[in-house]
Amino acid sequence: MKPKPAPADPLVELAVVTPDGIFRARYSATGLAALRFPSRRSGQLELNIAPAPIARWHRATRAALKRALAGRAPRVLPPLDLGAGTAFQQTVWQQLLKIPRGETRSYGELAKLLKNPRAARAVGSACGANPIPVLVPCHRVLAARHKIGGYSGGLDWKKKLLWREESRDLWQG
Repeated sequence: MKPKPAPADPLVELAVVTPDGIFRARYSATGLAALRFPSRRSGQLELNIAPAPIARWHRATRAALKRALAGRAPRVLPPLDLGAGTAFQQTVWQQLLKIPRGETRSYGELAKLLKNPRAARAVGSACGANPIPVLVPCHRVLAARHKIGGYSGGLDWKKKLLWREESRDLWQG
């Protein structure tokens, strides 16, 4: 008889209202596990009720997201639960957190930083799988020769976020 898999951490989903729309933040028992861009369809805004630790994390998420959307660096990030990814994805996501506001890197540059120069495509896949876009800034990663490439939230979001951060690298090419 196969052992039953351990139940996943319960997730709490809360709305983050911004001038750019309503983002959806999902929390596990250890922190912010996912952030979803506003959908095109209008949804109903429900009452946000959460246990005290998650309510604190959600306040930090709201403040960080609003600063990031305004092109400013978040003062404090909530605890991030990046455990859903592979070891390689988690390593890439940690590198993304090191890219300063207003700067960009290419997939190839990140692969070299990870001591795996042939892994540019894998870096791109890890960026596409990033569960917490905007706060884990995968929008700061560009294609070869710093050309704009794909983005999980769509190219309009990527351009908007880079523009707001005044990313000079993007506008030179």
